[in-house]
Amino acid sequence: MLYHLHEFQRSLMSPLVYFAEAGAKMWSAKGSMLSQFPGAPRIAAGYELIYRLGKDYEKPQFGIGSVNAHGHNVPIVEYRALAKPFCNLIRFKRFSDDPATVADLKDDPVVLVVAPLSGHHSTLLRDTVRTLLQDHKVYITDWIDARMVPVEQGAFRLDDYVAYIREFIRHIGAKNLHVISVCQPTVPVLAAISLMASAGETTPRSMTMMGGPIDTRRSPTQVNDLATTKPLSWFETNVIHDVPPNYPGHGRRVYPGFLQHAGFIAMNPGRHLSSHWDFYEDLLKGDLDDAESHRKFYDEYNAVLDMPAEYYLDTIKTVFQQHLLPRGQWDVAGSRVRPADITTTALFTIEGELDDISGLGQTEAAHDLCGGVPDEHKRHLTVKGAGHYGIFSGRRWRDVVYPDVRAFIAAHNS
Repeated sequence: MLYHLHEFQRSLMSPLVYFAEAGAKMWSAKGSMLSQFPGAPRIAAGYELIYRLGKDYEKPQFGIGSVNAHGHNVPIVEYRALAKPFCNLIRFKRFSDDPATVADLKDDPVVLVVAPLSGHHSTLLRDTVRTLLQDHKVYITDWIDARMVPVEQGAFRLDDYVAYIREFIRHIGAKNLHVISVCQPTVPVLAAISLMASAGETTPRSMTMMGGPIDTRRSPTQVNDLATTKPLSWFETNVIHDVPPNYPGHGRRVYPGFLQHAGFIAMNPGRHLSSHWDFYEDLLKGDLDDAESHRKFYDEYNAVLDMPAEYYLDTIKTVFQQHLLPRGQWDVAGSRVRPADITTTALFTIEGELDDISGLGQTEAAHDLCGGVPDEHKRHLTVKGAGHYGIFSGRRWRDVVYPDVRAFIAAHNS
């Protein structure tokens, strides 16, 4: 019922949102007579703030048209390499007319970036992908909003997530592949590679795990505390809802994106309030660069997706409440997950010193689990002054983290 009420409220707000959008343009456009009136910038800024607070945020585009690779600006073509009901495997193909550059591009390592299915779209890793494309062939998992998946496609559980990762690795080819998982997928990625190793399959050359909840008993955060102080039945009763009739997934049980977004905001409401006020003042001052930075950030931050209820509840139980992976008691599709069986895949773990989502030590715990990986093929990095997002996006990612990731992949590529 809550989801239906949310959609009803959204439909009631639509006229005001459209009016505010039109008002912002009419009072700010250079060719508009209204923009010449005294106080026009203040009125326009107020309208735009109302518009941005009330509008729907659709999934953004990656929009990576080109990158500088091997000293040349090369165009990028984004296409779907493999389609699954709940996820698309996306390839970012680099092109060049220069024979020498083509040869360099072909020799670059292949990387699969496993994006989180935890509320935001995979475009949250745009900076991660853009930076990697300078020196790598890049694929990414692009998870589909569960409200857009018809009920006829069946349920999606954490076990299915693991199966998807194994299928994607096989499709690309594990022999020359390096896997990078960011946040939530560190757990299913470690499970997928463990199961492949246990089955005698070829595993990727390396796995880089960034800010993930491998063992949430270490340095628990506010996110971990919420998951452990409520019984699983509480989550099923209070945060799981049916998709309304106006979406293809009508009737599917989901953890709605708008609830996840509310949780994001509640973690630091003062910072978001201050950011919106700064945006309003930037518009008044004519500081268009800062205003545009605000728009880009919140276009991404406010674009959320619904998660399948089965997958969400499985994750709460398996990762945050029962800690089955670090305790060695996790079975996926009837097979025990044994990270110690991994012997030929190098391991690199990365954590942010100030991460308030996955606390210090939670990702590094993978080293203890992967006892079969030789010590010389393991590495850990704690990024000083970095929060959760800083380890895969922004200046610290580009200047501090990425050089080490690039070197680690290169060292284990042959």
